[in-house]
Amino acid sequence: MTIYICLILMTFMGSIASLFLKRASGSDGIKNMLLNPNLYIGGMLYLLSAVLNIWILRFLDYSVVLPLTSLTYVWTMIISYLVLKEKITFKKIAGVLLVLVGAIIVSA
Repeated sequence: MTIYICLILMTFMGSIASLFLKRASGSDGIKNMLLNPNLYIGGMLYLLSAVLNIWILRFLDYSVVLPLTSLTYVWTMIISYLVLKEKITFKKIAGVLLVLVGAIIVSA
């Protein structure tokens, strides 16, 4: 059970990393982007997420882990709504739900 909690944490970290990289992308020019701390926070979170992914693969089949990483889409949609104030449409919700259903079918 603990390994699945780590998997959920890994997917959440990936979504948070993307948020920081999105913030870094708002910099004016490449020089300012390279000086933006959000770039490094996002990169570090991606690295930690990747290391956690590798560790999880020691205990679970690749055919289970990879489909379950689609949880990242759920976190991303929630974060984009709450933090970035993006509009969440029915199509976006339906798309994420279809991805999750597919992941469940593949990993079952």
